[in-house]
Amino acid sequence: MNNQDLPERTMRTITSKFETREENSEPRIEGYFADFSGVYEIAPGLTESIDSGAFNDALADDIRALTDHNTAMVLGRNKSHTLELKVDSHGLWGSILINPKDQDAMNLYERVKRGDVNQCSFGFDILNEDTDARDDGSVHWTIRKVKLYEVSVCTFPAYDTTEVTARSKDAETIRYKVFVGWQQTMRSKHQYLKKEEKNA
Repeated sequence: MNNQDLPERTMRTITSKFETREENSEPRIEGYFADFSGVYEIAPGLTESIDSGAFNDALADDIRALTDHNTAMVLGRNKSHTLELKVDSHGLWGSILINPKDQDAMNLYERVKRGDVNQCSFGFDILNEDTDARDDGSVHWTIRKVKLYEVSVCTFPAYDTTEVTARSKDAETIRYKVFVGWQQTMRSKHQYLKKEEKNA
């Protein structure tokens, strides 16, 4: 199953091995904002993964680095060369150049340095994805292409309630279609067997 037009912006959060370092006395926070090998559990029986090509056309856009998705807490921006993003075989990697004159940013830098904050997230629109309705009733989505708006260093991981609700409704629709398809298959099979019996 393939969906090309999914307009809602979503957030996905992972635990990352963030590192802090100084380059020419400039503090940086670095780590992976998305993991291609990981599976995101939205709700019981509902999971997602990110395809390795999902960000191929996304990194040239105007993207911000935020704290906890707060647009008032901008840590960096790729257009101002204070945020570097790149994709490798593991996932989406980022390096944020922290402004030493921004006390909030420096406070976050110290929290990451101590290991108190080690989770990250990214905000995006899903442009293309595949859906796998499995025999056990679970549903898995593979996100193939995104429009990326921001990456965030986060204190707590969280799925927005509306995202969980939307995915749950999608899963209900998918399961219903699978059930209807099964009914049609069984009906056709039954009719075929009756016809074979009549012709025997």
